[in-house]
Amino acid sequence: MPSFEIEGKLLRKYDTENKTQSFQAREFVIEIQDGNYPQYIKFQLTQDRCALLDDYDEGGPVKVHFDLRGREWQGKYFTNLNAWRLEKPSASASPVAPPAADDTGFPSETDEPAQMNEDLPF
Repeated sequence: MPSFEIEGKLLRKYDTENKTQSFQAREFVIEIQDGNYPQYIKFQLTQDRCALLDDYDEGGPVKVHFDLRGREWQGKYFTNLNAWRLEKPSASASPVAPPAADDTGFPSETDEPAQMNEDLPF
């Protein structure tokens, strides 16, 4: 199953809840910016991972590593964003610049020739 990561501001963290004698969960919400509007994303930590949130303060930055989980119960479908690791985002992280292109926009002599597909109808 693929995993995902996202960075945002820790907006709200909730107390750990004991769902059964052998299962506990803790929810938290981060805020991210999507254009002009903030988005509020709720995640869930389970079992021994509930304590991961203790080292983070509301209003501070957080990077969340998570999986998508879905289940059916009595004809209804539920989706959880299951967090499995939290990190403080590194301030030195910078986006990787794309490779420089020549000014013409055409392939250079050093570029590999494009593969021709003989199956195409045109």
